Amino acid sequence: MQPLQQQNAGYDRAITVFSPDGRLFQVEYAREAVKRGTTSLGVKSKDGVVLVVDKRTTSRLVETKSIEKIFQIDDHIGAATSGLVADARALIDRARVEAQINKISYNEPIRVEALAKKICDLKQLYTQNGGVRPFGSALIIGGVNKKGCRLFETDPSGALIEYKATAIGSGRSDAMDYFEENYKEDLSLDEAIDLALDAVYVATSGKVTDKSVEIAVIEAETKTYRKLDHDEVTKYVETLLERNAPEEDEDEEDADAEESEDKEDADAEESEDKVE
Repeated sequence: MQPLQQQNAGYDRAITVFSPDGRLFQVEYAREAVKRGTTSLGVKSKDGVVLVVDKRTTSRLVETKSIEKIFQIDDHIGAATSGLVADARALIDRARVEAQINKISYNEPIRVEALAKKICDLKQLYTQNGGVRPFGSALIIGGVNKKGCRLFETDPSGALIEYKATAIGSGRSDAMDYFEENYKEDLSLDEAIDLALDAVYVATSGKVTDKSVEIAVIEAETKTYRKLDHDEVTKYVETLLERNAPEEDEDEEDADAEESEDKEDADAEESEDKVE
């Protein structure tokens, strides 16, 4: 019996070839590309949908305004991305075209679910044809239509799941754990923004500034996408840091107390040694 790695050797060279245990390795590699991306989140509330992304940069020379990870697709739909940025832009362009085709053909805005399915159909197509590769990007698509607020997550494989709150990217597991514990059905829009920022704070170990996050909302009353300006983001981030400041102070006090206790014990041991 050959080791599993030897059995699967070579099955990742073509997208159309299944491994003996039924896996498409190129799709799994695309998922890994998403996991390496920065964290993006979506939260559904009674008043609308909130999209938040962490767009922290690796260099202080980068203009943060040039980094865009939340996009408007139609008047009532927005999307947050994680993974390969170029792939995400291509998917967003396709989504915008599909939204306009629907408006021209049926004289009504496209449903959020219908748009998400069209994007997933395209993603799935790129897992079934030779000479292409899967899209290395995941999208959180949120919007408001006749049925209310909707929030979908699309996978590089073309899978589609609707969520009340979700996250993609490197901080997904921490953010999802936070949502599991703190999400409530009757959140207002402001509470949903605070919840999403708290999840970003947890996922990034507190590395949140007004320049490192981007926020957009789709309000249920007006059914309109709107990206928050810098002043609005700054207010929410300042509130976030104030909420978490007491916990940080307590941790520092505990650390100082432990350090002083250790010092006292060391002094006591030293004095005992001298007496002996």
